[in-house]
Amino acid sequence: MTEQGLPRLSVDIVSDIMCPWCIIGWLKFQKVMTHFAGRLAFRVQWHPFELNPDMPPEGEDAAAHVMRKYGITAEQSRANSSKMAEVAAGLGFAFNRGPGFQMRNSFDAHRLLTWAGALEEPGQTAATGVQTALKLALFTAHFTDNRDVSDHMVLADVAASVGLDRARAQSILASGEFGEMVRSEEAYWADRNITGVPAFILGGRMMIPGAQEPDVFVRVIENKVLAPAA
Repeated sequence: MTEQGLPRLSVDIVSDIMCPWCIIGWLKFQKVMTHFAGRLAFRVQWHPFELNPDMPPEGEDAAAHVMRKYGITAEQSRANSSKMAEVAAGLGFAFNRGPGFQMRNSFDAHRLLTWAGALEEPGQTAATGVQTALKLALFTAHFTDNRDVSDHMVLADVAASVGLDRARAQSILASGEFGEMVRSEEAYWADRNITGVPAFILGGRMMIPGAQEPDVFVRVIENKVLAPAA
């Protein structure tokens, strides 16, 4: 769907597919785009952030990882997971974090996402494209289907599922292609004080951190983007 003639707002989202609040934040932001339908054209792009850049290839048990990283008890970890699952379910997304659920290294997934982003036309008028489709498919593979999204075969499968060329995905994964671009982007956002995700940057200048409620975005957009200049 095109939105020609409408004011246009770029939305840069810095996130990691290992981050449950990132998918929750996106689902909330979709309500924002719906709210402004017919008034504003959005252009969404995703950017890499690794919550655990030193995560080993074999991954780590998610519950043990969270307890170790944040210094919380098993009971607190379960309560946090239940809260996130409840919020996500209310937005139509299923978290199936059962026994054996693993945190994974997400660097190769970010390489594929960077490739997908490079395939999109800079001037495209659709709000989202194949990069968003891949991002959401990776969230589903990890949180809903409990697949190993650091595994190259899994990543190639997910890429193919959203219409990307499987052979090209495999070629990228087998090489270091797009690796330097991922590192460069991560450094770029770190230099701009992005230390947690999700982070939404509206119009290249207004940063809104976290999985905020839609009304937070609505107020900012109404007051900073659509309000007439004084």
